[in-house]
Amino acid sequence: LSSPSGLTHESHKKDVEQVYLRCSEGSIEWMYPTGALIVNLRPNTSPASYKHLTVCIKPFKDSAGANIYLEKTGELKLLVRDGDRRPSKVYCFGYDQGGLFIEATPQQDISRKITGFQYELMSKGIASDLHTVSAPCRPCSDTEVLLAVCTSDFVIRGSIQDVTNEAEEQESIIHVGVNKLYRQKSKVFQLTGESGNWRGQIKTLLECGVKPGDGDFLFTGRMHFGEARLGCAPRFKDFQRMYKEAKDKGLNPCEIGPD
Repeated sequence: LSSPSGLTHESHKKDVEQVYLRCSEGSIEWMYPTGALIVNLRPNTSPASYKHLTVCIKPFKDSAGANIYLEKTGELKLLVRDGDRRPSKVYCFGYDQGGLFIEATPQQDISRKITGFQYELMSKGIASDLHTVSAPCRPCSDTEVLLAVCTSDFVIRGSIQDVTNEAEEQESIIHVGVNKLYRQKSKVFQLTGESGNWRGQIKTLLECGVKPGDGDFLFTGRMHFGEARLGCAPRFKDFQRMYKEAKDKGLNPCEIGPD
């Protein structure tokens, strides 16, 4: 977390301050913004790998007081306009497309303004999985499912207990009852209550029209800004079939107990 403050530059309202962020994910809060802020993302990886990185930012819901631009060689492209209230909106761009330039907007009272956002750096392949523009709700092929089992941040067998639709955020929250936990990167799925059942929530796009239903599914996906995002989710019996067929042919990309 980086938290610069504009109050230290009150007498120099045109000042441009620079911050350097070394982590692959985190957040920045610019308190009482005045002047401008240049955010330099410098991950602890080889510069040769920078061209394969995607940067995503997610503004805080109450972020205000500045416009956020994508800047490259002096040219500015507006990314987030001050006052743009779109909950859960994520903005992504290639690392080689430029850096972040945050410019404070004129305010009567800057003490009431804080500009802030979360950021993540990820490989372009993972980012395209999360933001598939062409067909975000299409079913995965057998090959995609088997690869998702090997590479996803979470893999579980479970059932859909309920679905909550959030029209404002254009998202659906899938409430999942877990029957078997194969893998999870973060503790999204946890034991709840005295019954000792594992439960958790997975988010997906509202347009995908997910509804509660009977039967077990194999849920896979990735963590994105601290939330589980749905990837491939075939019915479990279909996963068992495709896993067995691949294993019999020696084509399964990784081992996982399908039972």
